[in-house]
Amino acid sequence: RWPSLLKYYSHSDSVSWLEEYKARHNAGLEAQRIVASFSKRFFSEHVPCDGFSDIETLGCPSHFFEDELMCILNMEGRKGLTWKYYAKKILYFLRQQNILKNLKEYLQRPTERQSFLEGAVLIDQYCNPLSDICLKSVQAQVDDITDKVRKVLRTKNPRHPSLASKAGEVLIPEVELQRQVLDAMNCVLYEQLKYKGNELDYYNSLNSYIHQVLIRRTGIPISLSVLYLTIARQLGVKLEPVNFPSHFLLRWCQGKEGSTDIFDYTYIDAFGKGKQLTVKECEYLIGHHVTEEFYGVVTSKEVLQRMVGNLLNLGKRESTDQSYQLLRDSLDLYLAMYPDNVQHLMLQARLYFHLGIWPEKVLDILQHIQALDPSQHGAVGYLVQHTLEHIERRKEELGPEVKHRSDEKHKEVCFSIGLIMKHKRYGYNCVIYGWDPACMMGHEWIRNMNVHSLPHGPHQPFYNVLVEDGSCRYAAQ
Repeated sequence: RWPSLLKYYSHSDSVSWLEEYKARHNAGLEAQRIVASFSKRFFSEHVPCDGFSDIETLGCPSHFFEDELMCILNMEGRKGLTWKYYAKKILYFLRQQNILKNLKEYLQRPTERQSFLEGAVLIDQYCNPLSDICLKSVQAQVDDITDKVRKVLRTKNPRHPSLASKAGEVLIPEVELQRQVLDAMNCVLYEQLKYKGNELDYYNSLNSYIHQVLIRRTGIPISLSVLYLTIARQLGVKLEPVNFPSHFLLRWCQGKEGSTDIFDYTYIDAFGKGKQLTVKECEYLIGHHVTEEFYGVVTSKEVLQRMVGNLLNLGKRESTDQSYQLLRDSLDLYLAMYPDNVQHLMLQARLYFHLGIWPEKVLDILQHIQALDPSQHGAVGYLVQHTLEHIERRKEELGPEVKHRSDEKHKEVCFSIGLIMKHKRYGYNCVIYGWDPACMMGHEWIRNMNVHSLPHGPHQPFYNVLVEDGSCRYAAQ
């Protein structure tokens, strides 16, 4: 019944399928209950932080809950649009929470167990939680490219050690054999598969997402470098990411292993079709001299910081996105890595304040900033005052009364919101977006529209309808 769940089981598992079925069925009922409650509670406001509290304390496996949400989203055509809207919000939240947990677990591992590719996938997943992105599928695509490189390598050197060893099992010590691998990689990536740096659309966020780099075969220096060094490592060549300003590079050791002399390395530009550069040529690349520290190797965490930093800058530039979703997501990622960074905490507080969302969370962030850096009390005090005023205003605001057709006093109401109708007299097609149990217009409107000539006059349900020509009308039942 639920084929998408098969990936969570293996043939060697001993599973009580009856219990699994019961658990999935109950998770489905719980998901439907929560989605239905969202439409009643938050129809007139942004879902607050505590709105997701029921989801954080789920008593069922999260993948069962997610599967039911996907069933709602995949309902036929335009059915259940309200449920789809809130199911999408809940799924977005749920997946991002799980990805943040995975990211924190990744950062706690020893450095040698922090795969650059896995880190890039985690960033990709967090910014695109509704897309079907997983490390396994991305790794399979990288493995496919690696196999193509081996085929080219076999024609050049049938006895090359990279052909005999499993992916990344043994590092090749001989520089000439390493060079053969890099030449074969450049042939496959840039000549056969036509990978290239995206110079024409450099500031497109898709260039930063590793699954999009593999689909579109283009990216920015850092995303292409992650792909390049991953393939090289699987073929036994150790490349290291370099903290070069403005243009991310890799370095390849030509001297003694672990050398601190920057001239013992060749620098590789994955954005520039794998071109191999000297120190002087690296400076030509950006047009000015840089000190030796910028040729040093960076950790996987620092690589992720730079990737997220790129997305942060793009999020600030995206003036067309009124929700600032990319900026919000990249701030979440940055603060997951550096939770005490005052500058980014303040940016997050200002962003939520500007959007008018999650005022309680804004207060928590501001209290954290005040504890970290008391010198920020001026800016913090201003935001605290206005946030408290926002909370008070929200308490005072009376929301619109929710009318239920199931109410006994509304038993005469025959049609519900969302129904597509055709007017009996005038023949226009329309959709209902609101109703009243009786005509709520003023006496003048009722007289001008000759409502009293209708059967039942104004004492019958009236409907707010959106007509196909774009006009809004108020029609009697």
